[in-house]
Amino acid sequence: MLHEVSFAGLLFSPLVVIMPLAFLLLWLTQKIMHRLNIRRHLWKPAWFDLAVLICYVGALVWIWEL
Repeated sequence: MLHEVSFAGLLFSPLVVIMPLAFLLLWLTQKIMHRLNIRRHLWKPAWFDLAVLICYVGALVWIWEL
């Protein structure tokens, strides 16, 4: 179970930490795919980006719980 993060006496949801990390990983993935010219092979790039973001969030939550 995810537990809240304490910062300066305030309690925050772990998603406050996980979501920016997931967006950073998504941004890096997009840059690498653009540089390698892989994005042109995608049928719907926006759906692919959403799926990758969900995978990153799931992976980060799993890592957070270890």
